[in-house]
Amino acid sequence: MSLSVRPGRGCTVLEVSGELDMATSPQVREGLQRLLDAGDRQVVVDLAGVGFMDSSALGMLVVMFKALREVGGRLSLASAQPAVQSVLTVTSVDRVIRVYDSAQAAEADVEDASTDR
Repeated sequence: MSLSVRPGRGCTVLEVSGELDMATSPQVREGLQRLLDAGDRQVVVDLAGVGFMDSSALGMLVVMFKALREVGGRLSLASAQPAVQSVLTVTSVDRVIRVYDSAQAAEADVEDASTDR
């Protein structure tokens, strides 16, 4: 599991690589919590490097989605591989958390939303 953070257009992008499961979910949650604590409110989780996600990872993403929403922010997901997209769809998490085909598409939507205000 590896995490890297980069500035996006109107947001912060957390790039995740590896398997997202019970063993690695706490690491991702800590990364997201650090961003939240640092004042980031628009966060895109780039899942391009994630080939597997289990229910503990889903739960963690929903918890962090709610934490960001409570402070007026937004968590979005991007670049989900077919197996991960299937899990998001079957569990209807994709109806709660916005999922984009690419990090660039997510960044553009965040940027557009911020200019609408």
